[in-house]
Amino acid sequence: MSNLQTLTQPYILFELADTTYGIPSQIVQQMEMIEQITPVPNTLPFVEGVVFSRGQVIPAINLRVRFGLNKATYDLRTRLIVINTHHRTLGLIVDTAREFLEISEQAIQPPPEGISHVNGRYLAGIATLGKRVVLILNVEELLANHQLSAINNPS
Repeated sequence: MSNLQTLTQPYILFELADTTYGIPSQIVQQMEMIEQITPVPNTLPFVEGVVFSRGQVIPAINLRVRFGLNKATYDLRTRLIVINTHHRTLGLIVDTAREFLEISEQAIQPPPEGISHVNGRYLAGIATLGKRVVLILNVEELLANHQLSAINNPS
């Protein structure tokens, strides 16, 4: 590979509380508007319930609550990002999602050492794109909660 070529990876960008996040597009099945969420008793606080999406029932995770942010009212911009990772399908509820972007590996730096508290472990890196900052999520760590791992796990 020549020095002129850089490796890039496609990401789906979404927003939560005016912050832009990215997840690898290869784990995203689809994005859709929030229609109806059926609450499920005795679930984790960030599990809003289940949704019926394209023939399957999937858990809906509110990322605002997962990150310790205030819950927001759903509106026309709110999206459900359906992901499939390690044979698990989950829906991530985000404020808005409408952008697909190729990000070069050179643009992604590891999270600063000062971000080592609970929410910091969810970050795989921080991409700087001009004056724009995108927090790249570590989806595996985000879903690593031992209680959450039992949700929609085929084993």
